Amino acid sequence: MDWAWVGENLGRIRGYALQHLFLTAVPVAAGFVLAFPMSLAAIRWRRLYAPLLGFTGMLFTIPSIALFVLLIPVTGLGPLTAIVPLTIYTLLILIRNTVEGLDGVDPDVREAAEAMGYTRGRRLLGVELPLALPVIVAGLRIATVTTVGLVTITALIGAGGLGRLIVDGFTLFFPTSVVVGVVLSVAFAVAADLVLLAGQKALTPWRAGRA
Repeated sequence: MDWAWVGENLGRIRGYALQHLFLTAVPVAAGFVLAFPMSLAAIRWRRLYAPLLGFTGMLFTIPSIALFVLLIPVTGLGPLTAIVPLTIYTLLILIRNTVEGLDGVDPDVREAAEAMGYTRGRRLLGVELPLALPVIVAGLRIATVTTVGLVTITALIGAGGLGRLIVDGFTLFFPTSVVVGVVLSVAFAVAADLVLLAGQKALTPWRAGRA
């Protein structure tokens, strides 16, 4: 490790880390915004669920580099070319976990809420979502960690991120740059996972008490 190089390039490393954060947070947030209404539609109209999973599963199997290359003529080299595929890759995980979480709510709880006069919307927000939250957050955690890893590849299309350090290190045969990029990417994935887990525990205090 060339620690002198690390000290001299802290600003550059910080910039790549912020780009990595942006390229992770935006696709996961956009994916959830898209996946949540799709999940509700799949629960309401069950025939939609299998086609939705099949379609998003097919998109998930497309290699990321191939999808990036296909989008370059449309969106050019830059963040948007990375954000669109990364958002697509989150859909399968988020839809499946959201549906499974809401399906896992005890039917007796739903009936009790209806007996208390809850409307469908109020029952969803006040009863079903809180109970389904652990499974939904588990999906968010998987999607986030997966996206953190995929963002490293976006450096190949000029989108930036910590992958830039890895690519530059391999290109220049400079191991320090590679190590810094890899270690920070792993640390970022672990930190993001822990933040989401802490958020889940804060939003579901009754589970901690029961445990």
